[in-house]
Amino acid sequence: MTTEEPREPTVCVLALTPLLAIEIEPAGPHETSPEIHVHPGGQGLWLARMAYSLGAHAIVCGPFGGETGTVAAHLARAENLDLRVTSTGANGAFVHDRRSGERAEVVAMEPFPLNRHEVDDLYGTVLVAALDAAVTILTGSSTPVGVPPDFFGRLTKDLHAAERQVVADLSGAEAQAVAQEPGAVLKISHEEMVEGGFAPDDSERSLRAAADEMVAAGPRAVIVSRAEAPSLLVTRERSYTVQSPSVTTVDHRGAGDSMTAGIAVGLARGMDLPDAVRLGAAAGALNVTRRGLGTGHRDQIERFAHRVTVHETH
Repeated sequence: MTTEEPREPTVCVLALTPLLAIEIEPAGPHETSPEIHVHPGGQGLWLARMAYSLGAHAIVCGPFGGETGTVAAHLARAENLDLRVTSTGANGAFVHDRRSGERAEVVAMEPFPLNRHEVDDLYGTVLVAALDAAVTILTGSSTPVGVPPDFFGRLTKDLHAAERQVVADLSGAEAQAVAQEPGAVLKISHEEMVEGGFAPDDSERSLRAAADEMVAAGPRAVIVSRAEAPSLLVTRERSYTVQSPSVTTVDHRGAGDSMTAGIAVGLARGMDLPDAVRLGAAAGALNVTRRGLGTGHRDQIERFAHRVTVHETH
């Protein structure tokens, strides 16, 4: 009798704004010219990269088009991400120059907005792919791309009805739409809680009270990340603080995305919510010690997770 190896969990990611990232790095100790790195980028792809690093089969649903989209899609597939591609005029892109030791933006190109047919195609693509996944991660956009907030609310409602888990990393009106539907785990930063009108200020008391109100109305849980301060995990039954060990930050960008990916992978593995958040906190904390967004090593993250403390508050 043979023992089957455990199958990798499948995580579906809505990547609303994939982009092409070009970064200019200083020359190495033995080179005379700068290094140019080209990566697939954007919140959804960074999340998917971390999910894959943690052992998940990462399905990415998103619009890809134009020269930027063609290159970004090719690079994403080279990183073992499973793409479900819909169309758009062109994806966004940026060029950053880091030769001075600081990140300087040379140029940024905004993505083309989606028309209503492209939005409908994207919805159907995500919905069908999500039905084959253990967990679906919803990400949004900081720039208008023609996708209305109710897009996220409808997806949350439909996936909950299909008994599929949803982790949403959203802000503003997109987060409001998800918060009005049942079942999702909504991860949001303390700044976004205030800016979105959920909480009057970023004190722990105000954030916790706002999260209590939110879970009473719909979400399964609200997770509030608070930079160096302990994160908050609030469900209808219990509330927790989540504290990671202090580390020196190399690049703070990507910490929240890595945390979200870790939470989703933990839930896809069948972990209970506090343990999944512990894994996510470890992924986020270790990511700030690296220069690559959404990067990390599974064994290091899982070992570091044992150092993350989760305390029930009431």
